[in-house]
Parts: sequence; C-alpha cells; structure tokens
Amino acid sequence: MELSGADIAAVVLYFLLVLGIGIWSMLRPNRDTIEGYFLAGKHMFWLPVGASLFASNIGSEHFIGLAGTGAASGIGVAAFEFNALVLLQLLGFVFLPVFIASKVRTLPEYMVKRFGGNRISMYLSVLSMILYIFTKISVDLYSGALFIQQALQWNLYLSIFAILALTLVCTIGGGLAAVIYIDVVQVAIMLGGSSILLYLGLEKVGGWEELKVKYMTSVPNITYVNPNDNGTCGLPREDAWKILREPFHSDMPWPGFLLGQTPASIWYWCADQMMVQKALAAKSLSDAQGATILTGWIKVLPMFLIVVPGMMSRVLYPDTVGCVDPEVCQAFCNNPVSCSNTAYPALVLGIMPEGLRGVMIAVMLAALMSDLTSIFNSASTLFTMDIYREFRKKAQTKELLIVGRVFILFLVAMSIMWIPIIQELQGGQLFIYIQVNFYCTLH
Repeated sequence: MELSGADIAAVVLYFLLVLGIGIWSMLRPNRDTIEGYFLAGKHMFWLPVGASLFASNIGSEHFIGLAGTGAASGIGVAAFEFNALVLLQLLGFVFLPVFIASKVRTLPEYMVKRFGGNRISMYLSVLSMILYIFTKISVDLYSGALFIQQALQWNLYLSIFAILALTLVCTIGGGLAAVIYIDVVQVAIMLGGSSILLYLGLEKVGGWEELKVKYMTSVPNITYVNPNDNGTCGLPREDAWKILREPFHSDMPWPGFLLGQTPASIWYWCADQMMVQKALAAKSLSDAQGATILTGWIKVLPMFLIVVPGMMSRVLYPDTVGCVDPEVCQAFCNNPVSCSNTAYPALVLGIMPEGLRGVMIAVMLAALMSDLTSIFNSASTLFTMDIYREFRKKAQTKELLIVGRVFILFLVAMSIMWIPIIQELQGGQLFIYIQVNFYCTLH
C-alpha cells in the first residue's frame, strides 16, 4: 500500500513527539539514581500512573490478537478485559498498601522481606524473565511487525528492527519516568484513533443491529470440512454474542474461565513487576489507588474499540479475514491455519481515509512501544536488583544502571529468536497463544 503525504506526516509527527519526550526524560536531574531510574523518583500522581497501567497492558498484541479472536469467535474474549476491571481494584486496595508499607522496589524483594531467604525471590525473578520473553516481548514484536508488514509491505524483521530502534532509545535513556510520560501520550493516541475506526466501521456495516445480523452470516466462499468430525469450518459460532459461555461444549466455558483464568490474572495484575512497578511510582497510596480505579474504567473500552472492529472486519472481508481453507489462507497472509490476525490491519487499510491511516499506524506503534518500554524497564529492574545484585553485593549505582541497560539488549535478542516459533504455534489466534502459554507457565 502506498501511504499518502498526510499518512507519512502523521507517523513522522508521532515519532518526533515520542522522541522529544524520551530526550526530555533523559535530561531529568535524578535519572542517574536507582529510585529515579527504576521508580521515576516516586513522584507521579494518579493520572499518568493510571494511563501507564492501561498502556502497559494494551500492546499491539491486543489490537492484533483481541481483534483476531473477535473475528474468529465473537465477543467472548472480552471477558478477559472485564475480569481485569475487578482485579485492578484488588491490586489497589489489597496488595498495594502492603507493598508500599514494605518500602520495596520489586516483588522478589518483598518475598525476601516476607518469607526470608533468597530461593523464592530468585525463582520469581527467573519466572518473570521467562514470561516476558515468551509471552510478552516476542509476541509484541511479532504483532507490531505484522501490522507494519501489512501496511507498508516491509520485511517482517526489518519492521521489528525499526520498531526496536526508537523503543530502546527511550527506555535505556530515560528509565521509568520516560515510560510513564510516553504512555500518557500513547493512551490518548490509542483511544482517539481506535474510536474513529469504530465509528467508521459501524457506519460501513450499517450500525450495531446490522453488525449482529451480518456477523452471523459472514462465511467465506470456500469453506473447509474437518476430516476428524466432518464439521464445516468457517461458520461463525452460535454463541458469538455471548461473553460467558456454556460450560460443556464452548470454546471458553464460564466455570473454567472464572476458576482457572482468574488466579493467573491475579498474578498478572497484582504480582507482576511490570504492573506493580508503575503503581509504586505513585507519590502516595491514594494516588496509586486512584490510578487503579482510572485504569479499571478504561478497561471497559477494549471490547468496543478492539474486539468489535475485529468482528466488523470479518463482515467486510469474509473471504480473507475469515478464510479457513489452508491454500487460501497461505496465499493471503502466509499462514495456512488462519488469517484472523489480519482483522484489525485489514479494517484500518480498507476503510480509513488518507491521513487517518497514518494516525492508525501511529496507534499501533503507540500500543507496541508502550508495552515494550514497560516490559524492558521492569525486566531490567528485576534482573539488576534481584539477580545481579545477589552476586555483586558491592556493586555501585553506576554499575547497576549500566547492567540494567545492557540486559535489555539481551532480552531483545532472545525474543527475536523466538518469533519464528510463534509464527508456527499461535494457531491463527495470537491472543489465545498468549493466554495458553501464560497459564501453562504459571501452572
């Protein structure tokens, strides 16, 4: 696709804005202290912290994965977003008072204070590293590069390295303060751009009621018969418009979701360094709790801004986004399993006018960068404070800051090496890959 001058201007403006914030954060006076670099000096008020919590969660894998699963099976995947609304309050009003009173900077550090010894804290640090590489960084890079590949026809790995260049400049230089300030801008771009896409998409399909009817009839011209059960693949699910689905034969039974997924989600929202570190940067407990309330309200929006557009994309492009025949899918998106992950890019490139296409590319870049900057900062914090310092107890502040920055480069290299495996394993629905691997790792 050829981008217009207006599209290019929107993307360039976004890059300049983010780069400017990153450079400004590098010039802050206290960024060369442990607390200044890893906890933003603990002077953030509730609004930027709340925006950063949301931005840290909503990465490009949500725009690709949530929309793709919405296209494939309906709004049931939105249950993960509503579950988070409740668990964020658990973080703010149950976990954070304990963490703040303990005066810790990382979760493994809290485990040492609570239980003594170092084995539990070391295990938690290593587990977090594994999760960051296999379910976060590599997935973010793949999904963001997939969008750029669809939009600009770039090579997948060229797209990845272009994304990483700007992300590393901001994260390595500015620390958590840069991450939070950039996240505020990212959230505004994400919500504004995706709201425009929702409006234009509903207008294109004829409104909400028409979407409900047309989605149930959005079947590709070429279907596929499953040789195992002689069932016809490619038909929308009968329960596509249900969030909590029946317990026996659905793809996401409600007892399994509430009893099986919720414990893993409690770890993600209440004990994952990436989330807790943002809240610990608040200047008071009240500000931290206000941030979790704000994030909880914003978490209602992804169902409408991401999942529903994915369903609209299937309605508009049933033969490509909804393809099930391996040969057709391979020809369209180089994945014989499914092309549902292309739902959001297809909608953006198909209905957005000139100029706004550039805005939506900026939205995807914002989602990707906000997630990556958060992960990089949190991972470097964990490694530096809880693993490296365990072996170098007399390490000076300057040495610790250098080690934290170098470790980010190691994470990036490991994640890029995992991307070819994601392409084979994700089964056409990227968000399901994330949830399954996250759940299996914790269990």
